[in-house]
Amino acid sequence: MSVDHEFDLLNASESSVRASRRVTKELKVWGGSLAVLAATWISAGVGYLVAPEMVPIHWNIHGQADGFGSPAALFLTPAIATAMLGVFAVMPWISPRPFQVNDFRSTFLDVVGLMTGLFAAIHALILAATFEAPIDVGRWLVGVMMVFFILIGNILGRVRRNFYIGIRTPWTIANERVWNDTHRFGGKVFVLTGVVGLGAILLGAPVWGIFVMALIAALGPVVYSFARYRQLERLGELDGDHAAA
Repeated sequence: MSVDHEFDLLNASESSVRASRRVTKELKVWGGSLAVLAATWISAGVGYLVAPEMVPIHWNIHGQADGFGSPAALFLTPAIATAMLGVFAVMPWISPRPFQVNDFRSTFLDVVGLMTGLFAAIHALILAATFEAPIDVGRWLVGVMMVFFILIGNILGRVRRNFYIGIRTPWTIANERVWNDTHRFGGKVFVLTGVVGLGAILLGAPVWGIFVMALIAALGPVVYSFARYRQLERLGELDGDHAAA
């Protein structure tokens, strides 16, 4: 057997392993997300039957419930999560060719799993508040958001240019280099914000302060994308086919 033939067999074997791993991840993410989604609907149905007349559905920046609805409101989060998962499912087919989510398929699946988990956690906290569980639901809600910041920040730098996921500003969409730089910057900001936010919660910091910090962290990458685009424009380093008109 020639060396070239052995090399071809090795490449074929590696490709087969990668394909198998991709299929396994697809099954785990979509199967797990559907199972979690089913659990939210079932728990909402059970909760609807035994819930009090009014259930909390919104919290202010102080972590206090300030919005209430009928028990039917328990179905709101599962409904939103279902619609979101449906959009994720069709996203690969509706993405324009230069901006396809399949270009970062593994990271896309990570986003699907994280978003499903986020809505499931929010739903669980709404149920906890509805049935007056002995926890500070407002602080737990902020804690969940900080964990989400950390997790999404860790994968944000791997998100490639598209119209649906990530920090989508006119400047990131217009230029691939600006997109990549902004997402690397944003990932670091989100992780740092999540870590600091969790620490602040454990130390008893006011919830409104953590909200303000999270808002600044969310706006920071947007400002960065504009500044980075203008910087590259001044230096004449914008790629011609990616530069804004």
